[in-house]
Amino acid sequence: MDRLIFFIGFAAAAAIVLTLFAVGWRGRRQRQSDIPRPRPLPADLDLPRFEADGQYVATTTAGDWLDRVAVYGMGVKSVATAAVFDEGLLFARKGAPDVWIPRADLRDVRLERGMAGKFVEKEGLVLVTWQLGPKRVDTGFRTRAADHKTPLVSAIKALLPESATSSEEQL
Repeated sequence: MDRLIFFIGFAAAAAIVLTLFAVGWRGRRQRQSDIPRPRPLPADLDLPRFEADGQYVATTTAGDWLDRVAVYGMGVKSVATAAVFDEGLLFARKGAPDVWIPRADLRDVRLERGMAGKFVEKEGLVLVTWQLGPKRVDTGFRTRAADHKTPLVSAIKALLPESATSSEEQL
């Protein structure tokens, strides 16, 4: 009988916690309803300059790595491929909507230690800063192979507008 009471109490506590998580996530989505949907993938892309398999970590408000963007599934981890094209950057995600970042929206790329939901070794995470409508955001990607981080960062840096890199250096 004691085990049954313990199990019921544990199940009730777990249900309450999960409900609170769901309510919080729904509230976050409502607060972020002004964030526009990412642009759709262009139909006429050439072959990518570089591709890397790995994990899409999350998209957060730029500089605030705990403030996940909850709308359009952008705050959810997923297995993904990062593909760099002349026209922009694609995170092709499994089980979640793809994220296309047009070249003109790219602002910065660098290696970091972590962000919401994923903290790794020093410079273990590729972090892309970009403009999503009026909001500047950071998207994290963890390459499956460590030797793909540097080429991925280099390929993305080659897309950055010169004005973005020079203005970032002045900050």
